[in-house]
Amino acid sequence: KIMIMQNLENTETEAHILNIGVEAQKIMSLKRFIFLSIGSFGLYPIWWTFEAWRFFMQKDHLDIMPAMRTILAYFFIYSLFNKIQMYAEGQGYTQKFSLIFMCMGFIACSLLVKLPDPYWLISVFSFVFLIPAFQALNYAKLNSQGLHTVQMKKFSLPQKFLIAFGIVFWILILMALFILETPQ
Repeated sequence: KIMIMQNLENTETEAHILNIGVEAQKIMSLKRFIFLSIGSFGLYPIWWTFEAWRFFMQKDHLDIMPAMRTILAYFFIYSLFNKIQMYAEGQGYTQKFSLIFMCMGFIACSLLVKLPDPYWLISVFSFVFLIPAFQALNYAKLNSQGLHTVQMKKFSLPQKFLIAFGIVFWILILMALFILETPQ
């Protein structure tokens, strides 16, 4: 990080050259996040978690492995939520979310995958507990000086593949639940 400050009498001018080494951050709407989360059968939140860790690794020059923190999300989700909340507050974000409630809700909802048919489908909605962190991180990125952000207006090619995969998976699951469950 490089910060150049110039003080001319009572006028302070700051030119921030921050976040060197941080890739352009893609910002998507909440509606798109929800659609991708449901449409991908809960896979998109895994990608979002990875990207959030990757962002902090680049921004803070952390010696971490975002993929491992994503795989072991139950152990690292509180830390991620905390980093997001602290970063967002530093950028002027005034809404707070309960770190403990969001973590416990995310973990508990994710573990509902162990329920019998069709109740395990509730686990797909574990992304709901990521929404406050998603919104806080978007706000912080958009309000950070020296951070290049890009508003996503269209789905990327990987997102389109994820949606296609999710649609096929949804169809297969619904067929299995409703067609194959009928008595012969």
